[in-house]
Amino acid sequence: MKAIMLAAGRGSRLSGDDPDHPPKSLLQFGGLSLLERHIRVLRATGIEGLTLVVGYRADDIRAELTRIGVNDFVVTIYNPDFHEGTGVSLWCARQTLLSGNRVLFMDADVLYHPELIARLVESHSDDCLLLDQNFDPSDEPVRLCVKNDRVVEFRKAALVDCDLVGEWPGFLTLGAKSARAVAAALERMFETGNRDAPMEEAIREVAMAAPASTFSIKDITGLPWTEIDFPRDLIRAENEILPKLP
Repeated sequence: MKAIMLAAGRGSRLSGDDPDHPPKSLLQFGGLSLLERHIRVLRATGIEGLTLVVGYRADDIRAELTRIGVNDFVVTIYNPDFHEGTGVSLWCARQTLLSGNRVLFMDADVLYHPELIARLVESHSDDCLLLDQNFDPSDEPVRLCVKNDRVVEFRKAALVDCDLVGEWPGFLTLGAKSARAVAAALERMFETGNRDAPMEEAIREVAMAAPASTFSIKDITGLPWTEIDFPRDLIRAENEILPKLP
């Protein structure tokens, strides 16, 4: 299995007016960048390689890969349109989606316990989504709603009649068939000029069309993790999440 990670964006909600802030994947926690932490976890769980989509300050990210000596493990793909939606970044990695292999997808701006990745990799289902029932009730989190073992919604602020609802932390695995379907959904989005759409829209289309039990749902409630989008998330990552990590 190979992984795809999106690390192209500017992270403007975290940086505010700072025009030259570092990429979020280079934020340091406990003396390690997020990027180095990700790669250590991926290697420890048996992932064969990483396709890393870069854009904003791409040379800084490549320099970090060289510093930690992982250029044999990571292939970088440059997205010149990183100011557009995250769907464009995922489209840049379409060759990995179309490789015919199971794929692990992950965002770069998350500090998390390695068990999140382990549960995905060890899932009996090639298609697997994580869900945390302890989530922020605001409109910010991407909510995953499941009913009768089917994904019935997968969007920010989504809340429909369901058996289980929680926040999606930005990680999932896709089998070869679903990965190809996500690539096709992205292509249809771009054919209609919808280049500002988040990559979740393509995943949503595929997951909601899938028969019941196609996507395994792993509940990670209680495991420490946080996405880092705002200054308050940075404080939480340092003070609450990092002390709980191995």
